[in-house]
Amino acid sequence: MPSESERCFPALRLSAWIMDSLSPNFSSARAWCVPCLVSLDTLQELCRKEKLTCKSIGITKRNLNNYEVEYLCDYKVVKDMEYYLVKWKGWPDSTNTWEPLQNLKCPLLLQQFFNDKHNYLSQVKKGKAITLKENHRALKPAVAEYIVKKAKQRIALQRWQDELNRRKTHKGMIFVENTVDLEGPPSDFYYINEYKPAPGISLVNEATFGCSCTDCFFEKCCPAEAGVLLAYNKNQQIKIPPGTPIYECNSRCQCGPDCPNRIVQKGTQYSLCIFRTSNGCGWGVKTLVKIKRMSFVMEYVGEVITSEEAERRGQLYDNKGITYLFDLDYESDEFTVDAARYGNVSHFVNHSCDPNLQVFNVFIDNLDTRLPRIALFSTRTINAGEELTFDYQMKGSGDVSSDSIDHSPAKKRARTVCKCGAVTCRGYLN
Repeated sequence: MPSESERCFPALRLSAWIMDSLSPNFSSARAWCVPCLVSLDTLQELCRKEKLTCKSIGITKRNLNNYEVEYLCDYKVVKDMEYYLVKWKGWPDSTNTWEPLQNLKCPLLLQQFFNDKHNYLSQVKKGKAITLKENHRALKPAVAEYIVKKAKQRIALQRWQDELNRRKTHKGMIFVENTVDLEGPPSDFYYINEYKPAPGISLVNEATFGCSCTDCFFEKCCPAEAGVLLAYNKNQQIKIPPGTPIYECNSRCQCGPDCPNRIVQKGTQYSLCIFRTSNGCGWGVKTLVKIKRMSFVMEYVGEVITSEEAERRGQLYDNKGITYLFDLDYESDEFTVDAARYGNVSHFVNHSCDPNLQVFNVFIDNLDTRLPRIALFSTRTINAGEELTFDYQMKGSGDVSSDSIDHSPAKKRARTVCKCGAVTCRGYLN
């Protein structure tokens, strides 16, 4: 199973062509190749430790001995002079040094150091687990340990955020935030932008026909050919009731990218933040901008598997207490979307019994009614900073089923307590 560094950080392959660039000269470098999937920083640390240069990873003779503060690890006062233990960027921990405050030109890192120290002491005081008297001449080991963990977490989350934004294909930016605990990036999650078919499943993403409209808003367009109404108004808001399928213009249509019937296919337009919740629900997603009611927010994507495979995985997920299976039950119940390992931002959207997102089935290039795309639209105006949620029992038909677990997108056999806190909370996710 890939390690966290393999998944979250840019992977590099250290092979003969890289070894050739190392100094001193390795005459036998071309005789072997080593796959290296550690982070860039780790490779840089190894190079500096061995005093090697490697242009491929950014270590040259000019910057081999450069020192830049990565984070601050500890604090002490010696003879009335303040010192900070510095972790140098691109250098191993063994090279950490105590530096006087007057030598440090990193106000942001100093502020983060004091914030982390204050947060830790506040948590200890609130929990009343132990009593710590603040020592103004040195930090307690537990405080310093927390500060280092928080600094490493901050770096890991920033790398993950950068990786998510490199992989996403939509306009909206993705941000990551954790001010609650020391949890880092998930260790087994891979960001994808569209369905990933499991072995043996074929997704035909090529429409067989398209419209020839000059103005799809007024002419007989793809929805009319499918026997349904155009889903959107002139403000790009959905106007059809839940349970009605959306048929957007596809790759065979003669209309352009500005067609009013091309909404879901353009992807998320809003900047969203994956954040750590404070109510025990793990990660969640909040919007950083105001979202108008009835607007498209995001797709629910993941690995497309058979319903039989979903039953098998569902048993495993029950034991772990996770819920990521979404039935594609618009017309039949042959396939399920599993977003546990492969998914997009929707992987982190939490359940609510009073959600602000509604599920709709969408057909664009793939017109197979067994394999609709799942789109989430806002049910009301959602203000900046508000968490996004949908009902895990909500079906593409617009119904909410409480009679059978198998009718829910969240296929869980055990009763799972709901923590949504809504006035209308049903008490359980299923």
